[in-house]
Amino acid sequence: MTKSYLMPAHTVVDEPQLLFHPDRSQDRHAHPLRGLLEFGPYSRSLINTVFDPIRVAMIYPHGFRDRAKAFLREFESRHAAKERRAYLIDYPGFSRVFGLRVSSAIPESHVELPASAQSEITSSRQPHLRLADVMTGALNRLGAFRNEFDVVMIFLPEQWSIGFYGEEGEFDLHDYVKALGASRGIPTQMIQERSALEYFCRASVMWRLGIALYCKAGGVPWKLADQDPETAYIGLSYAIRPGATDDNHRFVTCCSQVFDSDGAGLQFLAYETDDAHIERENPFLSRTEMRRVMARSLSLYQRRHGGRSPKRIVVHKSTEFKKDEVDGCFDAFHACELIELYQVQQDTMWRGVVINQSKTPGQKRGEPGGYPCPRGTILPLGTREVLLWTQGNAPSATGGRDFYKEGKGVPHPLVLRRFAGHGNWTEPARNVLGLSKMNWNNDSLYDRLPVTLSYASVLAQTVKRMPTIQPRPYEFRFFM
Repeated sequence: MTKSYLMPAHTVVDEPQLLFHPDRSQDRHAHPLRGLLEFGPYSRSLINTVFDPIRVAMIYPHGFRDRAKAFLREFESRHAAKERRAYLIDYPGFSRVFGLRVSSAIPESHVELPASAQSEITSSRQPHLRLADVMTGALNRLGAFRNEFDVVMIFLPEQWSIGFYGEEGEFDLHDYVKALGASRGIPTQMIQERSALEYFCRASVMWRLGIALYCKAGGVPWKLADQDPETAYIGLSYAIRPGATDDNHRFVTCCSQVFDSDGAGLQFLAYETDDAHIERENPFLSRTEMRRVMARSLSLYQRRHGGRSPKRIVVHKSTEFKKDEVDGCFDAFHACELIELYQVQQDTMWRGVVINQSKTPGQKRGEPGGYPCPRGTILPLGTREVLLWTQGNAPSATGGRDFYKEGKGVPHPLVLRRFAGHGNWTEPARNVLGLSKMNWNNDSLYDRLPVTLSYASVLAQTVKRMPTIQPRPYEFRFFM
């Protein structure tokens, strides 16, 4: 007799492996930092992807020159790990990890801001606008020397924090600078005094910024191993902003990020449309608009693969797929054999705890475990819906020792909801789990979301602040 209160059996997907060489499949590791240290970055074996050295231009406040140059020299120093000791390893120096150096660009590509900028920013009634003007002027000056540097480091003292955000969220300095740099083809790295210059664990800072610097210069640190080469992943995200001529007419900024089968981010598309309807602040595209954005996304993949279309396309979205959106996807992907559409929902009331067998003789009742559910746990809720824990205990990545990145709390699972596709849930869950390890903008073992959604969301929030959106592909490295 079926007992309605019993949950279905759960399964656990193994921790995905990362690949660090384009030809040697044995150069793999589940731990990104240990893999980099042991094998080097994936693109080191490719021809002319990143030139040696990576030339760094700098923008810094008046009197900050020595401090900025000292920070740049830190990249070649050794630093011992002082936090997250179960995961973080000692930093041995940039050239030891990536096989090339970081150096200061020519003197003309360094901008020391005038001494008056400090008082003008801190005394202004709208400090964020003054700081935006300062950043715009500095990046404009660097435009004359664009061929002399690869990445720009922007040093931000704590006193300027009053200008990092505007009132009611209409301004974010990070988004503003990234949008400005992308429009000029300049990769930027923002260095805040509190979180970078003064942070106590220098190994953490150097690992995180070292990986980001390598990627912004055009490098690929790792890719996913054991992925289907005939699969493409697309992440779709939206943002809403007022129309330029009518305060009541809101435009949808649509971002679509395309990934190849290895999880390496390609370019992304962004454009505005008014052919959408909004439900509870969530935009939904018409059939025509969904076909348009998916067709353009497919063309990005085809450019990278000699005009060839993938056999399988997987689309991730944070909201449900309306019927028109499903039809639009099938219109655009008519030449593909398999089309899978998934909503990846963050907010859920579900929780899960591990109950271990009691160690007390004769005690049948279990005891709560000391760590959360294993990362990769799948629990079906129905034929088209499962829970997936992308956060949780990950001992396979740390040599068998229990490791929970967040340190405390009970992790929320994601809800995966299928709107097109068929088959069991192991492969879709493995895809999401692997893509949660592909954020090259930090040094963590994983993120909660797959990069299909986390990248697309960041891009949508950034590009909606751009004064104009050009109808062309953008490279994600300009927005990291």
